[in-house]
Amino acid sequence: MPKALIVIDMQNDFCPGGALAVSGGDEILHPINALMDEVDAVILTQDWHPADHGSFARNHPGAKPFTMTEMPYGPQVLWPAHCVIGSEGAAFHPALNIDRADLVIRKGFRSEIDSYSAFFENDHKTPTGLAGYLRERDLLDLTFVGLAHDFCVAWSAIDAAGLGFTASVAESATRAIDLDGSLAKARKDMRDAGVLLR
Repeated sequence: MPKALIVIDMQNDFCPGGALAVSGGDEILHPINALMDEVDAVILTQDWHPADHGSFARNHPGAKPFTMTEMPYGPQVLWPAHCVIGSEGAAFHPALNIDRADLVIRKGFRSEIDSYSAFFENDHKTPTGLAGYLRERDLLDLTFVGLAHDFCVAWSAIDAAGLGFTASVAESATRAIDLDGSLAKARKDMRDAGVLLR
């Protein structure tokens, strides 16, 4: 079965020095690039937010980053502004081998809804189109890597399993935010959904 590597949000703002840096985020670039040689296709996702995005704490008067708010689609973490469309922070990390990518999926470009998963917006209904692309190419065996393990990587892998793909996460090529125990919860949720953690 053809295999695809789904590289989640390896962008400057999620790496050390970025607006929403994940500790050790730049340490996984070499392992990710190496994994590209073992698969038939590489898909990159890219967080791509307008400046007025509803998930940014600065767009909620008096709100602090990493607090919660309620959106029409459910609970939402309020983040520091990050990966603003066209900014240096939204660009892929320069050490990522982007030339190997077959497809780039941009997500989170709708102001009113956040998007963690590579497959759906956070309402769990609005598709990105990735599932159709993968099926058209018969890419049904998916490995997930990138940032952050406990948010966008986990949501993507869980959605993949729910859509009938074979989904695994190469944990050595991910790093987590671990916000209030989010890593342990994400790992349990992934296992419960049938995602292989390796």
